[in-house]
Amino acid sequence: MPLKIAIQMDPIESVNVNADTTFDLALEAIGRGHDISVYGPAALALRSGRVGARARKVKSLRREQGRHVETEAPALLDLHAVDIVLVRQDPPFNLAYITAAQILERLQPGVLVVNDPRSIRDAPEKLFVTQFPDLTPPTLITRDVALIREFRSEHRDIILKPLYGNGGAGVFRLAADDANFNALVELFLQAFAEPVIAQKYLPEVRQGDKRIILIDGEAVGAINRIPAKDETRSNLHAGGKAEAVEMTARDQEICDRIGPELSRRGLVLVGIDVIGDYLTEINVTSPTGVQEIRRFGGADISALFWDWVEGRIDA
Repeated sequence: MPLKIAIQMDPIESVNVNADTTFDLALEAIGRGHDISVYGPAALALRSGRVGARARKVKSLRREQGRHVETEAPALLDLHAVDIVLVRQDPPFNLAYITAAQILERLQPGVLVVNDPRSIRDAPEKLFVTQFPDLTPPTLITRDVALIREFRSEHRDIILKPLYGNGGAGVFRLAADDANFNALVELFLQAFAEPVIAQKYLPEVRQGDKRIILIDGEAVGAINRIPAKDETRSNLHAGGKAEAVEMTARDQEICDRIGPELSRRGLVLVGIDVIGDYLTEINVTSPTGVQEIRRFGGADISALFWDWVEGRIDA
């Protein structure tokens, strides 16, 4: 039976059809005969206990940039009447994001919401990962300048980044002799109300920052992202280069440790970042990498995801 699917996402017209994971998921669902509607988080409405969204039904979808989507006119969609709401809008993880998650909670348990909105709200990437301190590099989250300075004195070479950033934005490496430390810390504290995150720099990043995708706590594919020669960041948005990679025994050990907790929280589609032997992030909002993994001979993760959804709804 065709599923009724609502995808909460950034504007579908602006996606890169050859890189965007949400587009790939939607294209696979359309190919299976499912009905898809799309909307942005600002279109959500909670009225007398019912959750709706002014959404557009997708008429057609194809891998042809600029002509990749046709939709019907926006119309109010009762989200209690769909089978699954797929939450895929990008961060920033802010009050608007948190409020959208709180509204989507009202759909449960009658509607499958992936990832679980309560868990999305409670597990921002750079905070959730600290639940596994033995798997992560030395990390400090604070606004206390003295503590940041002590952390840098101890580890010498560090990364400084916004706690709720994404896509590599605002990530800086501060080597032991970098005279910009004070100015950069001041800038961070002026620009962000939240704490900042400092992490020991891992030189292994020059060999790549591995993105591993998990479905319901099980690793299903991986891709390596190599930073450009003059870059610290390996994010593909920041010029990182994707390449094929095999999972190591340490990668599997990390996945085996965190997988049960992901499954318990209803975090079904997750992307983790691994540098060397260390887990650096657990991405639960809109993890990417699905198309790159398939392009380099890995699994068709979009197909595996909808297999999981169909099995869950039929159960």
